Amino acid sequence: MQGFFVTGTDTDVGKTVVSAWLLTHLDALYWKPVQAGTEPETDSMTVRRLAGLSADRILPEAYVLPEAIAPHEAARRAGVTIDMAKLEAPATDRLLVVEGAGGLMVPITDKAYMIDLAADLDLPIILVARSTLGTINHTLLSIEAIRRRGLPLAGVVMSGPETPHNRAAIERYGQIEIIAEIPWLESINRSVLKSIQPEFDLMKLATVRL
Repeated sequence: MQGFFVTGTDTDVGKTVVSAWLLTHLDALYWKPVQAGTEPETDSMTVRRLAGLSADRILPEAYVLPEAIAPHEAARRAGVTIDMAKLEAPATDRLLVVEGAGGLMVPITDKAYMIDLAADLDLPIILVARSTLGTINHTLLSIEAIRRRGLPLAGVVMSGPETPHNRAAIERYGQIEIIAEIPWLESINRSVLKSIQPEFDLMKLATVRL
């Protein structure tokens, strides 16, 4: 299987926008394994709307939980037991963009974290990081966690206003490439996302393995 696992250094860091951005540049399917929160819309709905996708490019979630909180707690409150075996990637011969929930160390169950799901899926990871103050620490910690597990890391996408010194620090100290910088956008649609060009060949990155 080829594609990307999109995770972030934090919640609300821009994973869904980056997922939609990837889908404007790749003939890929989108899958959100665990959706926590349904108002005003799910991430699958947001990605389809922003990227202007047909319904067949959105795969159904394995779990949809009502509250927008960490999956383990959202499941507990909903009386749902998440079975990691049900989070196996759907069979497809197309590229697959999988969006995680929150950051890498967000619990999914009592024993499994989001990074465990990333390991199970074995897709190259795209780490979405804020460009603003605090991002160096959060990003380097996330990179360390990924590498400690021996997981494939495609690169970092920075989200927010252009901040050259933070980008330079992440590249230098993280020994990592910045795939793209996506600014804060007043309006987002397919054409706007399509106009933001990746700095590296996404098809090659989708097959990265250590």
